[in-house]
Amino acid sequence: MRIITLNLNGVRSATNKGFLHWFAKQEADIFCVQELKAQTTDLTADMLSPNDYCGYFHCAEKKGYSGVGIYCRKNPDKVIEGMDIVEIDAEGRYLQVDFGHLSIISVYFPSGSSGQHRQTVKDFFLDQFFPILKKLVDSDREIILCGDLNIAHKEIDLRNWRPNQKNSGFLPRERAWLTRIFDELKLVDVFRHINQEQDQYTWWSNRGRSWANNVGWRIDYQVATPGIAHKAKNVFIYKAERFSDHSPLIIDYNYNL
Repeated sequence: MRIITLNLNGVRSATNKGFLHWFAKQEADIFCVQELKAQTTDLTADMLSPNDYCGYFHCAEKKGYSGVGIYCRKNPDKVIEGMDIVEIDAEGRYLQVDFGHLSIISVYFPSGSSGQHRQTVKDFFLDQFFPILKKLVDSDREIILCGDLNIAHKEIDLRNWRPNQKNSGFLPRERAWLTRIFDELKLVDVFRHINQEQDQYTWWSNRGRSWANNVGWRIDYQVATPGIAHKAKNVFIYKAERFSDHSPLIIDYNYNL
């Protein structure tokens, strides 16, 4: 089972940069996307259902903003759109598909980088999301949580960690939240379970020469329950082409969907 996650920074923009052409060659079973920046009425047939995949979406109410999606090679048994929290669901941040005993989620955590107001929104999201995640874990389902979490967990996960300790995305309370889901809920950071190398990033600022100098952050994840996490056999950050300011995170699992 191949699962890919990518923050598109606009599905229409990514498509213009060759995203759908690349998508067609990946043979993914599940492709989770974030930051659609579009409503479903804005999407072409190819964006809605590329290569005959089933496309599911949770769009923000605000046009050209946020939104998540999941492309599935086969039809899921169940689709859950949103978290039943009005303020969060208005921004289109959560989509879940179930296949038997397995739940796969595309999630887009808020960014707090534009100011304290948005950091407050992010903190609210984290507070609300933890019990939802705990309830899922307690249900004994296998879970793979895919998406842009907008948090780098450890010093190894961003190039310039020292000056960023007071910046959103690397705040102590955000990092502690991630630690809680790994330590208390026993979820697994699947990429780091396999790859402990330095300089492994999924997002680069558009300022300066961040991409050219690999001054990045690892803020895109696949986080999973131990049973399915330990079936992961290959992890890969694709950087040969750029469709967004993020790169695709690709993980292959020894599991038949």
